Amino acid sequence: MAELRAARAERSPLHASIGAALKREIASGRFAQSDVLPGERELCEMLDVSRTTLRRAIAALVEEGVLVHRHGAGTFVRRSPPHVEQPLSRLTSFTEDMRLRGLAASSRVIERGVFLPTPEESMMLDIALSETVFRLSRLRLADGSPMAVERAAVPMRFLGDAERVGDSLYAALEASGRRPVRAVQRLRAVLVGAPEAALLEIAEGAPALDIHRVAYIADGRRVEFTRSTYRSDTYDFVAELTLPHRPRREGGAAR
Repeated sequence: MAELRAARAERSPLHASIGAALKREIASGRFAQSDVLPGERELCEMLDVSRTTLRRAIAALVEEGVLVHRHGAGTFVRRSPPHVEQPLSRLTSFTEDMRLRGLAASSRVIERGVFLPTPEESMMLDIALSETVFRLSRLRLADGSPMAVERAAVPMRFLGDAERVGDSLYAALEASGRRPVRAVQRLRAVLVGAPEAALLEIAEGAPALDIHRVAYIADGRRVEFTRSTYRSDTYDFVAELTLPHRPRREGGAAR
């Protein structure tokens, strides 16, 4: 590694030189096949450094956002996530959205089961606090990159059996004849807290989009309440606006 020796000749701290060398290796595509860095022993031999120096270099790259450490899995190269344009005029599931864009949708379940509703769920779904809901909280990924944290609640009377819910909540509602036909969404900008930041692999305090959605079935009943946190660097929500029709006045053109 001639470049590494040249970097060491400069007066920057050793761990900074090692970090720069690792970034060059990443940029060269050396770890592109798996995205995971080799073990400490292999990296120490590759870079000819001690484990202490290597750990300082890796910690600095994690803080910089070049690498991400997943407990029990290893240290991974952070790849740029897909960027998605989402129209606000169409009601589709996350799985459908990603499939339409040629992306592989996947989910990591955070919470799943039948519960009594929270006061917020009770109010948003217009149900009593004694009525049970099926709650499904998931980390949503596209091509393996975290995109959103989604926490959905559906009154159990619309599902009948929690076992009917597979990868898609909307597919389960459709199977029961209660697929939503319209929804109201409210969007606001927020600074993401520590729990969501860890799931989305972004810095605590980073900007995000907080979205509340209430979906309705054909007879007007509320079937779903979902609160989602979307990474602001992966989503653009697009709305088409039209001007109301202004009829022409009799005897002359409209002004």
